[in-house]
Amino acid sequence: MRATNEEIIVILGGVEICETRASWRILETSHPPTYYLPRAAFIEGSLRPARGTSFCEWKGKATYLDVIGGSKIAPRAAWYYLHPNNRYSALVDHVAVYAGAMDECLVDGERVVPQPGGFYGGWITSNISGPFKGGPGTRGW
Repeated sequence: MRATNEEIIVILGGVEICETRASWRILETSHPPTYYLPRAAFIEGSLRPARGTSFCEWKGKATYLDVIGGSKIAPRAAWYYLHPNNRYSALVDHVAVYAGAMDECLVDGERVVPQPGGFYGGWITSNISGPFKGGPGTRGW
């Protein structure tokens, strides 16, 4: 996990719902990075509570959010850790989004390719190479 000042922009429904140069970038085994963006960087009304939780053995219990931009709603397309495990305490008040559920996510002006599959939330850019978990037959590696 490292702090990054890369410019991150998230667009949904034709609306720029988040722009920041202060995020956390996490790399996990066989994954492209996941970016955790400050909740305060999202425009008002773009995040709302959604049903359900999941559990990460490293970070703890994740809670989901619907993401709203313009007239578009991406259900359960973001998640956060209200009380992350100690090693990830910096993630409090930060949100990650599934790039594939957004119109567009950009890292320093480069359009992100979403990590394959619906389970993982990694963001692939030209400076990251795989193979990555998420595609058919990769869940068990």
